[in-house]
Amino acid sequence: MTPFTSHTGRVLPVDRVNVDTDQIIPKQFLKAIERTGFGRYLFFDWRFHPDGRENADFILNHPDRRGCTVLLARANFGCGSSREHAPWALRDYGFQVLIAPSFADIFYNNCLKNGLLPLTLAENEVDVLFQKAIADPRLEVSVDLQTQTVVSEDFQANFPMNPFQKECLLKGLDDIALTLQHQEKIIGYEARTRNPRTGKPILTSAEQS
Repeated sequence: MTPFTSHTGRVLPVDRVNVDTDQIIPKQFLKAIERTGFGRYLFFDWRFHPDGRENADFILNHPDRRGCTVLLARANFGCGSSREHAPWALRDYGFQVLIAPSFADIFYNNCLKNGLLPLTLAENEVDVLFQKAIADPRLEVSVDLQTQTVVSEDFQANFPMNPFQKECLLKGLDDIALTLQHQEKIIGYEARTRNPRTGKPILTSAEQS
C-alpha cells in the first residue's frame, strides 16, 4: 500500500446524503477480485443512461470537473453493503481523499486499508466547503495527515484520526504488511511447532492421546 502523507487536489462536490456502496460501485461489477479497473464503473448508474450514454447532468461528467482527486460528500457516505470494491473504484478513478461529516464504519475502515483517506469535518465546515466547491470548479484543498489539517482559500480545519490508523496510513501498512512486521517471530513459531519434514503440526503428548 502506498503511504499517505499529504495531498493537494481539486474538489468534486457530491451533494447527496446516504450515498451507499451500491451506488458507488453497482453489484454487477463485483466479479473481479483485482483492485484495479473499477474506476470506469464508479457511480455507474448516475454517470450513464441505460443506453450507455453519459448523463451530462451528473457532476462527475461535467467537463470542468474532470481530474478532481478530493471527493466532498454529505453524511453517512459509504453506507449499505460492506463491499471493498467501493474504495477500490474510488481510488482507481483517481480520488485520494474523501471529506464528509460521517462515513459508514466498514466503508471507512476499508478506505484506510486501501490507502484512501476518509476524513470527517463538522457539518458547518462541510457546508462551507460545499459552497466554495460548487461556486468554483477549480477549488483546491490541501490535506496534511501528519498535522491533521485541511486548508483551502480562506478555510482551515482540523480533523480527528485514530493514532494507530494514522500511523498505518503514513507508513503504507495494510493488514498483510502489519503481519509481515512479525515475520521472524512467525517463522520461529512455525519451526518450533511443525515437523520440518512433513510440515504438519507437532502434537503434544496430551494432544496425541
